[in-house]
Amino acid sequence: MDVAMVGDMHAGTLPERMGVEFLEATPERVTGRMPVEGNTQPYGLLHGGASVVLAETLGSVAAAIHAGPERIAVGIEISATHHRSATSGHVTGVATRLHAGRTLATYEIVISDEQGRRVCTSRLTCLLRDR
Repeated sequence: MDVAMVGDMHAGTLPERMGVEFLEATPERVTGRMPVEGNTQPYGLLHGGASVVLAETLGSVAAAIHAGPERIAVGIEISATHHRSATSGHVTGVATRLHAGRTLATYEIVISDEQGRRVCTSRLTCLLRDR
């Protein structure tokens, strides 16, 4: 799927409000980035919930591409481990397929800071169902 199309699909949604940009989009791997600024908690650190939004967005897009145009992907479980904080710049997330079947798809999402240090590791499982 074209990355611009993925971005257009998210117009007016939470990921757009948070500044998520899509960089690559295939059923096996989706990459995107998000600014730290505007997505922080009161101490100036990247909000853990913002990392989870980025992770679920990237994994859900990958699952939806895998599912195909006649089906939808719905997140049913997500976990996240926050390894370090980020205070400026952008974080980049890479969703990599772990399993893709007819009814379930699971992705690992690694979010890193601009120095390549892991900020968060997440795992998302999506239910794939007919529209």
